[in-house]
Amino acid sequence: MAARHAVPMTSATREIAEAGGLMSYGPNIADAWRVVGVYAGRVLKGAKPKELPVEQASKFELVINHQTARMLGLTVPDKLLVAPTR
Repeated sequence: MAARHAVPMTSATREIAEAGGLMSYGPNIADAWRVVGVYAGRVLKGAKPKELPVEQASKFELVINHQTARMLGLTVPDKLLVAPTR
């Protein structure tokens, strides 16, 4: 809908930018799931969930959909252009 109406759209997840949104900035979801796995392992080994420390995301990523930017008539600075990692 955002593309149909030529409205720039941002999100916190890279999947939205990959699907056609203009950009996303947020925690790396794969890294967050890795931390969930570590916590699950600790609980399965007998740790009490209430005693586990709360962790904040430490890895963030900025994703800009260059094709969407061009469609909207926006210029993305060269410093922000890198090859896709996926």
